[in-house]
Amino acid sequence: MISIFTASVLAGLGIIFLGIWLFVKSFETWSASKGMGAFQLIMGILAIIVGIGLFGSILVFSFLVSFWLYLAGFFLIISGLFSLLGGSTANKGAGGIGIILGILYIILAFFAFNPFYLAILIGIWLIIDGVALFFVSPSDLITSGVEE
Repeated sequence: MISIFTASVLAGLGIIFLGIWLFVKSFETWSASKGMGAFQLIMGILAIIVGIGLFGSILVFSFLVSFWLYLAGFFLIISGLFSLLGGSTANKGAGGIGIILGILYIILAFFAFNPFYLAILIGIWLIIDGVALFFVSPSDLITSGVEE
């Protein structure tokens, strides 16, 4: 129980610091974009509240960890869609595999299999995405619209 308590305290502190950073960043962004500044302000306040609630609470930490499995699957699907919709042929293949692995990740999280298998799926996705980068020319990676 000590290790779960320590993880809860560290996660709470991390989220509190993230909330403070977003709160400060919102005032810097406010002059450029009021919408983005307001979004960062709201997210900063929510992060501080969640961080305080998470700090030292084993029950809240266990509850939020269960949602991370689903969230990681959705991130795999979203990043796979971005790779699939915009990119070279190698990125499209890696994007398709990312979508498939994201769906598998969510299915495995739903049935609450061993998290070891979920980590293997993330590792497979990262390896395939890294190998796909070898087949992309560096000029394709540069997306700056600088023209002379």
